[in-house]
Amino acid sequence: MAQKPDYYETLGVTKTASKEDIKKAFHKLAHKYHPDKKEGNAEKFKQLSEAYSILSDDKKRAEYDSYGRVFEGGAGPQGGGFGGFGGAGFDFSQFQEAFNQGGAGFDMGDIFSDFFAGQASTTRQKRGRDISIDLEISFKESVFGTKRTVLLAKTAVCDSCQGSGAVMGTEMLTCTHCAGQGKVHETSQSFFGTVTMIQPCRHCKGSGKIPKEKCPTCRGEGVYKKQEEIEIVVPAGIEAGEMIRLTSMGEAVSAGTSGDLYVKVHVTPDARFKKEGPNLLTELSVKLTDALLGTTYTLQTLEGEEVIDIPAGLTHGELIKVKGKGVPSRGKRGDLLVRVKIQLPSKLSRTAKGFIEKLREEGI
Repeated sequence: MAQKPDYYETLGVTKTASKEDIKKAFHKLAHKYHPDKKEGNAEKFKQLSEAYSILSDDKKRAEYDSYGRVFEGGAGPQGGGFGGFGGAGFDFSQFQEAFNQGGAGFDMGDIFSDFFAGQASTTRQKRGRDISIDLEISFKESVFGTKRTVLLAKTAVCDSCQGSGAVMGTEMLTCTHCAGQGKVHETSQSFFGTVTMIQPCRHCKGSGKIPKEKCPTCRGEGVYKKQEEIEIVVPAGIEAGEMIRLTSMGEAVSAGTSGDLYVKVHVTPDARFKKEGPNLLTELSVKLTDALLGTTYTLQTLEGEEVIDIPAGLTHGELIKVKGKGVPSRGKRGDLLVRVKIQLPSKLSRTAKGFIEKLREEGI
C-alpha cells in the first residue's frame, strides 16, 4: 500500500499548530485548490480534506501523532486502516463547523455548491479569451497621441448571422437534446461519489432553440475565425510599458461575451527630448558670448521651429521655460524645459585672449 502523505505538511502547518491554525490553513488552501477554481486540483483538494478531517479531531490527531495513522472504531494499532473517506470516519459536519467559526460570511456552499446541483454552472456566462499584443510608437506619438490600425486573426462574431448561428429569418426549433430547457444533467464520479451537474446544453448553447437552417458562414456556431481590422487610439502622454484595454475586442465565444484586447505600448526613445511628467526636457548649446550678452536661438521642437530668448548673463545648466509646449493632458499642456549648455572655445586668438585678459582685470 502506498504511504500516505504527511497531513501536517499537506496543510503547511507544524506539528505544534493549534486547531485554529489548522482551520485557517485548510480554509485558505481549500479555496485555492477547489476543482472549480482557476488553479483547482481535485486530487490536492481531496488530500487537504483528508488531512483536515484527521487533524481537526483531537482523538484522530492523537492517534495519527502516535502511530502515523488513524484506526476505525477505536480498534487501536491492531485495527483496520484509515476510514476517513469512503466510510463513517469522514464527517462533513466538522468542515461546516470549522468554516462557520472562521471568517465572517464563509459557508461550505462556497466550496461544495458547484458539485451539488451545479448552481454556479447555470448562471456563469461564458467569456472569450483575452488577447495581448505589442504596439511600438515613436516618442512624438507618445506625447501627442496617435491612431493605429492592426490586423488580427481571431475568433469573432459572425457578420452574416450576428452571432445567432441561424440564417436570418429562419424558423427556430425546440432543441431535442434538452427538450427546450437549455440545460442538461450530467453524471460523473468524484471522491464524494456520484455527482450530478447541471450544464448548458452544448447543442443549443443554452438557448433551448436550434435553427432550422444553420448559417453557412459559421456553420451554426455564431462565431468563426477571421482577420479583423481594429483601430487603436493611443492617448496623448502615454508612457512606455502602459497597457491599453479594448473591451470585447478579444476572442469571441459562442453564446457568450467576447474577451478583451490588451495592447502593450513600446515607445522608441528620442535622442533630443525626454518626458518629465507633463513637461518635455531638451538641451540647447549656446556660445559663451551669446550667454554673456544675450540673443535669440531657433530650436527645432517636436512641433516645428521655436524661437528661444537667451537672456544676458545666462549660466551653464540653467533652464529656460517655454510655457504650454509640453505634454498634452486633460485639456492642458505642460511646459518645454530647455537646459542650456554653454560652449567654451577650445582655442583663442591673440585678440580674443586680450579681451578676456581685460575682463579678468575687471573681475569678470
